[in-house]
Amino acid sequence: MAQRFVRVQSQSGQLHYGLLQPDYSVQVLDAPPWLQGQVTDVELVADAYQLMAPCAPSKVIAVGKNYAAHAAEMGGELPEEPLLFMKPSTAVTSHLAPVFYPPQSQQVDYEGELALVIGDRCVDCSEAEASEKIWGYTIANDITARDLQRRDSQWVRAKGFDSFCPLGPWIVRELSPEAQIQTVLNDREAPVQMGSIADMIFKPAVLVAYISQIMTLLPGDVILTGTPEGVGPLQIGDRVRVKIEGIGALENTIKPRI
Repeated sequence: MAQRFVRVQSQSGQLHYGLLQPDYSVQVLDAPPWLQGQVTDVELVADAYQLMAPCAPSKVIAVGKNYAAHAAEMGGELPEEPLLFMKPSTAVTSHLAPVFYPPQSQQVDYEGELALVIGDRCVDCSEAEASEKIWGYTIANDITARDLQRRDSQWVRAKGFDSFCPLGPWIVRELSPEAQIQTVLNDREAPVQMGSIADMIFKPAVLVAYISQIMTLLPGDVILTGTPEGVGPLQIGDRVRVKIEGIGALENTIKPRI
């Protein structure tokens, strides 16, 4: 099994990065792993911590219409360059945490995605350099208030509500370039989204290089790489699970925002 890097909160409230063990205990690191964090003598047993989002990015950069079939279902032509938008760091939430349905919206959609975690400062990188800046991979759900996205001339409101960027449950260092991605709702047998990350229009290194020509990427920053076709609405009470082969599954429940 690949090493799984986590970020957890202990019962005392301290935040730690660590290595998840097969018995779900955590070997604590003395720093984030992309900053050369080393294993310490501290171990947290399985019931002594809460799993958090696996990193705390300064920013989340997302890519729209990066799968041809999804671009078609959303209308319009394929983008000639990566179509970028941002989600605030306050949108980030964790595996099993609630996603809150905002009262401003009548249609909130799921969008299962592969997320890249940046491991080193990245400015004006070539594609070859960009490949070395990708420290690892995790799962994301780019929750979107679709009606607000259609209404507004930009996407900040539709994409930026608190809890609209679940990440996790952990980070892995290696991933097959043909890994399968699926999104499943509730107890349905058939996934609502299914595709391969090989079908991306702009591959991960291309995205990192392109973004680095615009803004500095910092260690721990996250890039959402786009969603396959099959996006659709969520209802309060739904459980949505995004699965990526070689990583695991990210699950969240939709709750009303009070």
